[in-house]
Amino acid sequence: MAGKLLFLKEKWNKNMKPFIIYSLTFFLALVLNFETKAQTSNGPVLEFAEKSFEFGDIVQGDSVKHVFKFTNTGNAPLMLREVLTTCGCTVPKFSKEPIMPGKEGEILVKFNSEGKEGRLTKVITILSNATNNPARVNIVVNIQPKK
Repeated sequence: MAGKLLFLKEKWNKNMKPFIIYSLTFFLALVLNFETKAQTSNGPVLEFAEKSFEFGDIVQGDSVKHVFKFTNTGNAPLMLREVLTTCGCTVPKFSKEPIMPGKEGEILVKFNSEGKEGRLTKVITILSNATNNPARVNIVVNIQPKK
């Protein structure tokens, strides 16, 4: 019985060593491949400090504004092409100058609540040359009727 167990142990060791070596080699190659892709990904990356801003309660007819700050965390200049809103009540203002890697930029968003009522969410879509294009932020406001 002891001889049979020793034979099985030797056979297992003999057959498993190549399997373990191949498995570890495959795993290491996979990890290195992902790291290489992460390091060599070229282009600008648009990263916002916040993706949503809530104004809270405002009175119908009021105008409010907020500045969305962002950073180019990529390795190439970032160019904002266009900033789109869901209606004319939301107006964005932004620079078309390039944002260099590691530098910050901002988008000013003005919201006019004239003719609006209740809780609203307005989506702002940012079109750029970023690798994560398009980007989106939003504002949320609760409009109370005039008294």
